[in-house]
Amino acid sequence: MPLYHTLGKIPSKRHTVFKKEDGTLHYEQLFGTIGFDGMSSLMYHLHRPTMVKEVGESIDVSPKAAVSHNIKSRLLKGFQVKPEDDYLESRKTVLFNNDVHIGLAAPKKSLTDYFYKNADADELLFVHKGTGTLKTMLGEIPFEYGDYILIPRGIIYQIEFDTEDNRLFITESYHPIYTPKRYRNWFGQHLEHSPFCERDFKLPRNLQTHDEKGEFLMKIKKQGRLHQLTYGSHPFDVVGWDGYNYPYVFSIHNFEPITGRVHQPPPVHQTFETSAFVVCSFVPRLYDYHPDSIPAPYNHSNIDSDEVLYYVDGDFMSRNNIDKGYISLHPAGIPHGPHPGTYEASIGKTKTEELAVMVDTFKPLQVTQYALDIDDGKYYQSWME
Repeated sequence: MPLYHTLGKIPSKRHTVFKKEDGTLHYEQLFGTIGFDGMSSLMYHLHRPTMVKEVGESIDVSPKAAVSHNIKSRLLKGFQVKPEDDYLESRKTVLFNNDVHIGLAAPKKSLTDYFYKNADADELLFVHKGTGTLKTMLGEIPFEYGDYILIPRGIIYQIEFDTEDNRLFITESYHPIYTPKRYRNWFGQHLEHSPFCERDFKLPRNLQTHDEKGEFLMKIKKQGRLHQLTYGSHPFDVVGWDGYNYPYVFSIHNFEPITGRVHQPPPVHQTFETSAFVVCSFVPRLYDYHPDSIPAPYNHSNIDSDEVLYYVDGDFMSRNNIDKGYISLHPAGIPHGPHPGTYEASIGKTKTEELAVMVDTFKPLQVTQYALDIDDGKYYQSWME
């Protein structure tokens, strides 16, 4: 996100002497993407961020395909994923390809016993249930129901949950996640027609600097494996930083819907984009105002993309028998549309209260056993009259 931010103490000019109170130097670190060409931040540490004491075990956490060539529309009952204490163990990938992993999690405990970073993928955590605080080396961000938490790859973090009742919808992207380019001018500022703007983002604050040496367990996800490393200093020892590459939070409730006289296509709901998929937010909104409009979506063919819809709350007017936490998968190659009766029933309606997150991928998704375990098994027949 091209928005400059800074916290803590930094020198007046980068790459220059910046001394501690005892006269020794702080340790500068460039935290950037796409080589030296992408967004970056400059951090200043109390200790060298490179002190690895031990490299421990490495376990395979790459998702396995139970169905690698899927043509079946599916309905996954997400709340059937059982809560687990450990944050990482609670994360279950249900759909994936080489670009994106889509998963669910119901962590009961805060992530405090170790530190975690995803070295390969940006993480977009949608908070369906729960409140808490994202803690990183760049500061803290509180989160609540309806928040998207965007954590760029390489960010070291912990999560503190306020209770044990937490539900997350997780998108791991192997391509950088940005806000849609068409909503920004050539300087990066959000334009007047954008459904959200810079005021809506929650940025890191409350920078906590830990001056501690010892043994600190770091779990790093890289190339489908979870590596365990022991560092010699506390990862959150940053005294100050500035730049453009950092985590932030955006609430789905701050997305301002774009409406029209007739039904608007899904791109008007777009919230994030990558080169391989998009994320859209369906929020409460007024329906179309042409006197003969049909508010329900028209049938459409998934020619180029798989469509994943995560149902959050409200009344899902184009679907029958849908509940909170359900995930519908409409694969490329076959058309889909409103369920029987919903098309006609939508005529004359003036608004919808639905709340949902959609992920459209440009490559087919594979289905894991975790998905099959919560699949209703008959959703593909739900358009039969």
